[in-house]
Amino acid sequence: MSEGLTKSTARNIFFGGTLFFLIVLVALTAHSVSYITKNSTDVAGITPGVAHGKAVWERNSCINCHTLLGEGAYYAPELGNVWARYGGFEDAEAARDGIKHWIKNQPTGIEGRRQMPDFKLSDEELDALVDFFRWVNTIKTQDWPPNEAG
Repeated sequence: MSEGLTKSTARNIFFGGTLFFLIVLVALTAHSVSYITKNSTDVAGITPGVAHGKAVWERNSCINCHTLLGEGAYYAPELGNVWARYGGFEDAEAARDGIKHWIKNQPTGIEGRRQMPDFKLSDEELDALVDFFRWVNTIKTQDWPPNEAG
């Protein structure tokens, strides 16, 4: 018996390992797809207002300061659950007004606090942004963020 690997043994190990990991990759992909289809996000809930709100979010680069479901900058609060923080599931109108009021009254001018710029958003843009926040708060995130404060 030979002391080292022969070319054919090395080739068999290479092809066998490649085949094994390809099968693992296909199985994990199939599992992910089945999980996503069973636990899918409310795609039907994407209204024109939600789409417009996402466009407002992107146009004003809100993600440069805020996080949305953990993605983005950590300079300002998480906004994936802002709808729940304002009590949107209990009183939708009060939450809508509260969020819009908060955005409209920025910057607060309080010394020593981080300030959100005044983006001069119209009422239509604010309504759309709130619709977007409401929709994002319905995404199944496996309990992320871990607390109500974000």
